[in-house]
Amino acid sequence: MVIKVFLASSSGSTAIKKKQQDVLGFLEALKVDYAPLDIACNEDNRMWMRENVPVEKKPTNGIPLPPQIFNEESYCGDYETFFDAKEDNAVYAFLGLPPPPGSKEAKEAYLLENGPVENGTIVNGTDDAEDEENLEAEEENIDDDTLAPVKEEEAQEEAEDEEAKGEDDQPVSEEEEELRQLEITDGVQHGRHNIANTVIRFTYGRRGPRGGGRRRSDRGSRAGRRG
Repeated sequence: MVIKVFLASSSGSTAIKKKQQDVLGFLEALKVDYAPLDIACNEDNRMWMRENVPVEKKPTNGIPLPPQIFNEESYCGDYETFFDAKEDNAVYAFLGLPPPPGSKEAKEAYLLENGPVENGTIVNGTDDAEDEENLEAEEENIDDDTLAPVKEEEAQEEAEDEEAKGEDDQPVSEEEEELRQLEITDGVQHGRHNIANTVIRFTYGRRGPRGGGRRRSDRGSRAGRRG
């Protein structure tokens, strides 16, 4: 593919000369092969350029001014569209050429087609809000799975407490109430009996029954008299 640049070598317009120099200088800086075609000295070039510039791109008078840029037979644009592509780092796309590997335009085209790259891995371009929603949903599922056994255990304990409370709240018959009172009375009497026995043992174990000492002394005096 050959880039054709139609220009006027003997133009009296300083603006046209400057535009032509800008286009040719930038193409040379990019090392893009091009063919300059002079319309001032070659009538065929001038007629071909006028016939192949699209109607919507022609000025009001119908005569397009140089520079006009083509890729073979395909129209690329004039100076203004070339300058816009230059500002957007899209000159190769403007010319219909593949950008060289490693160029800024090549990287932007690759990212536009494949998405961002991290550590040599292509990352699909997804919306950040969508990623956050998916992450929150995963965290909620994890929490539900983790807390499910705990919730079941708590529900079981609550059911057992309700059953125990219901048993306590059930009405007691008169016979059961009398049995409870008897059990309480027997327990109190048994406790009093144990306390009394303990006091008696403690008292007589240390001093003995009352009068025991006198009887022994009387027996001793009687034995002495007999002797």
